[in-house]
Amino acid sequence: MNYPFIISCESTVDLPYSYVAARDISVLFYSYTMEGKVFEDDMGRNDGAVEAFYQAVKDGKMPTTSQINTYTYLEYFRTLLKDGDVLHIALGSGMTPSVRNAREAAQILKDEFPDRTLIVIDSLGACGGYGMIVDNAADARDKGMSITELEEYILEQVKYQEYQFFSTDLSQFKRSGRVSGVAAAAATILGICPIMHLDATGHIIAYGKVRGKKNAIAETVRTMADRAKGGVKYSGKCFINHSGCLEDALETEKLIRKTFPNLRDVRILDIGTIIGSHTGVGTVAVFYTGEKEKAVEKE
Repeated sequence: MNYPFIISCESTVDLPYSYVAARDISVLFYSYTMEGKVFEDDMGRNDGAVEAFYQAVKDGKMPTTSQINTYTYLEYFRTLLKDGDVLHIALGSGMTPSVRNAREAAQILKDEFPDRTLIVIDSLGACGGYGMIVDNAADARDKGMSITELEEYILEQVKYQEYQFFSTDLSQFKRSGRVSGVAAAAATILGICPIMHLDATGHIIAYGKVRGKKNAIAETVRTMADRAKGGVKYSGKCFINHSGCLEDALETEKLIRKTFPNLRDVRILDIGTIIGSHTGVGTVAVFYTGEKEKAVEKE
């Protein structure tokens, strides 16, 4: 289908590439390095690739990631701008400074494409929550929103996009600096699962802790009932992403469906290789639209 402008995102939306492509959304791929080799984020394009990645992590291999540089954004945007105006939704600045490079590239390209519009939006999120923002943007585009109307719509969506998650293994969170070494060690020894979310700046906030996965799932769903638009009457989208722990994701889905009988769109998805490089194995994340605008928080 021909649209009046191009929606673009990055592979860290953690939606299947086949789905994103079918919605006419362009993707810029991140990459990761493991044992000296560089791999492009898979997004489900190759059967078994994500499973192999998490098995490698379980085996002790340590993936690393880096931001997308300005030159890469320049080349990517230049290709898109030849075909039309572009609205690019970037991985959140709370996760990476890449969005600054995207905006720098957009500024540089103004002179090269004076008759084109290139908008760069900071999603302030990652993984399935970021994916939900992009998915909602495509819904709005399909209903006829202009590029400037869609920019305003997305900026409003970002304020209410909720990110809830817990992990049974904090070693990768510790290595990437997302939690302290002391907290990670204590959690491992005591069997504690921190309950976390992203605040209004897109940074990880640990707001609670419980013992064991069952309690972690219950607390995550309880928080969703407290924060979701309409409470337990919430009828919007709910994405559940997991890092190599499908059974935990299914248990979470089961309780969510029981608690929110009006849900119209529940999906279980992988946490991709880029975000998974920072979460490691054993993280379950739940994404939905909140009732109230998120706040800036401090741990």
